[in-house]
Amino acid sequence: MDDRFDAVVVGAGFAGLYMLHKLRGLGLAVRVFEAGDGVGGTWYWNRYPGARCDVESIEYSYGFDEELEQEWEWTERYATQPEILRYLEHVADRFDLKRDIRFNTRVASATFDDGTNRWTVRTEQGDEVDSQFLIMATGCLSAANMPVFPGQETYEGRILHTGQWPHEPVDLTGLKVGVIGTGSSAIQSIPIMAEQAEDLVVFQRTATYSVPAHNRPLDKEELADVKRHYRDLRRANRQTMVGFGGWQTPSEYAALSCDDDTRRRVLDERWARGGLSFLGGFTDSLLLPDSNELVAEYVRDKIRNIVKDPSLAEKLAPRQVIGCKRLCVDTGYYDTFNRDNVRLVDINEDPIEELTPTGIRTRSGSFDFDVIVFATGFDAMTGALLRVDIRGTDGIPLQDAWAEGPKTYLGLSTPSFPNMFMITGPGSPSVLTNMVTSIEQHVEWIADCITHVGNLGRIEATPDATEAWIDHVNMIASFTLFPTCNSWYLGANIPGKKRVFMPLLGFQPYDVKCQEVAANGYEGFDISQPAPVRR
Repeated sequence: MDDRFDAVVVGAGFAGLYMLHKLRGLGLAVRVFEAGDGVGGTWYWNRYPGARCDVESIEYSYGFDEELEQEWEWTERYATQPEILRYLEHVADRFDLKRDIRFNTRVASATFDDGTNRWTVRTEQGDEVDSQFLIMATGCLSAANMPVFPGQETYEGRILHTGQWPHEPVDLTGLKVGVIGTGSSAIQSIPIMAEQAEDLVVFQRTATYSVPAHNRPLDKEELADVKRHYRDLRRANRQTMVGFGGWQTPSEYAALSCDDDTRRRVLDERWARGGLSFLGGFTDSLLLPDSNELVAEYVRDKIRNIVKDPSLAEKLAPRQVIGCKRLCVDTGYYDTFNRDNVRLVDINEDPIEELTPTGIRTRSGSFDFDVIVFATGFDAMTGALLRVDIRGTDGIPLQDAWAEGPKTYLGLSTPSFPNMFMITGPGSPSVLTNMVTSIEQHVEWIADCITHVGNLGRIEATPDATEAWIDHVNMIASFTLFPTCNSWYLGANIPGKKRVFMPLLGFQPYDVKCQEVAANGYEGFDISQPAPVRR
């Protein structure tokens, strides 16, 4: 096969598919490498029970093609994993993308050549290709965090991870199941697993805030109205701080300034609507601790009203700032703990000491399980990038360049790694937004940048611009309550990972900044003269 390309894209999820489509439209030769045997990225791998998006379907979708918008019919307010995967397969087929994708092919290494200003990309399957540009579309939540407990190798049952769920159906009917973790995937899957399992024991380290999804089917009239105004919705979403909810009226209330009745009314309305917009009820709730506590206590009261056992309700009621960890969206999560076959173990009080041949032993006793589910999340934002051996100028490994935390300019590029771009990388709004909105903005910016660079050969973020950008990301975060708890936004779920707040708050001002950088001749980047001719 051909081994020389204009661009190599790693990953075939939302980001990789649109990047391929965009670059192909520019007439470039592109190769995509994908570890799975199909498209989908996150939605290919995450097949755990109850997996669905927490951004509404009509907004968690591409906006780059009006015909695609009009022809696809979403069935639910929050689409399930199978429906999202069908959508991405439809996109891949509609735009004939699969012919440029190599499936079942995991990239092992990528090395930059200073002499040619090109990348050599090698795969675990033995491919070796040469490319001017390397674009990492590996996703923010794609590198599963697999914990290792003492005695784990002795366990004789089945171990599953929500982020690497089997593709064949998993029947838990009549089985004894242990779930470690209470993040988003656990909150979505626990209600469904509890309906099947004979016994379900949830091991919780930190209680998680979750709000109801109030999911429902989408009727045809509603969809038709959306499709008539899709362009307006996409434009409105680009003007928000989070990349979705552009049709909703921004809050005019500060929780500390309004009276008790008004505050309660706003919270009740947001709870009744459901979804992530719950946190947008007040302008000050992510800025001021006292304001945040009013919102947090409202959710705790909801948990106390749902969970019948008062002592259990208190264990399920989070104590940290609401929003400093990702807010979850659920269907029946707290009510699941009213079931006779569901128990909660607080591992702060009763820590896991080891896995045994038959299950889990804690400080106070032992549990026998047929299946243990790790709902332990991901090495977020940097994990998938650092699991590839990427080497830049002078052979410097990305792992070394980011030893003190990720260093990027705009979340798009990093010094010493010319011609390499990251889609929704650390230092960009990414996981604090509707990911599809952020992906489209990044893909379009990268495509414009590649067009600008053309045959000049080389573009590289400058160290000064990068350090200034890191300071900016940290400054914005410091004005908020986001860094106040140990979240995966900081990498706190990964032992030994440097604690750095990785995403940037605010999509709309970020988009404006990216436009300004481009308009100023890609300010903050060094663009080289033509590369030497390769002999």
